Amino acid sequence: MRLRNKKVVLQYANSSQNRDDDFSLIKRFIDGDESTFSVLMQKHKEKVRNIIYLTIGNANTVDDLSQDVFITVYKNLVHFRFECQFTTWLYRIAVNKCKDHLRKMKVRNIFIPLKESGSEPVYSGGEIKEEKEIVRKAISKLPDKLRIPLLLKDIEGFSYQEIAEFVQCEIGTVKSRIFRARESLRKLLKPYEQELLT
Repeated sequence: MRLRNKKVVLQYANSSQNRDDDFSLIKRFIDGDESTFSVLMQKHKEKVRNIIYLTIGNANTVDDLSQDVFITVYKNLVHFRFECQFTTWLYRIAVNKCKDHLRKMKVRNIFIPLKESGSEPVYSGGEIKEEKEIVRKAISKLPDKLRIPLLLKDIEGFSYQEIAEFVQCEIGTVKSRIFRARESLRKLLKPYEQELLT
């Protein structure tokens, strides 16, 4: 029992230390030490890239959107209020950039029909598997308001509270959207049930 409590204390200490690390880096940046920004960026860039890839589903846009996220962070970091974790603020910016990009693509698609491509590389750098492609394409058919919370919850493992902050809506709405997304995804994947289970 003592060992378990010690583990919990250590986990809390580690998460608290990470938060303090971010806060101290931000304070130093605000005080004029711009070199701390690259430390912040290196620390969080892979998570941002993952969110972007999972949300957009196109590896070719990851670098540009990731850069756009960090440019926005750089310009606004002096206005950061130490009321929430830096990651909450950062991921909200990333999600909003993805939503803006998806909106622009929808407008563009009205005028320019896009060709379906099955040869898109998976961001993780691993070998493309047919099952992953089936699931990815099914997820891409979900509307943005369902897809984004689903990916943040089931792929990235964020809490309902964090997702509510990212997408700026109530926790109950997030839970409802995730439930609807899972139901819709189940229906979309029904024709591939045998393929996915074998």
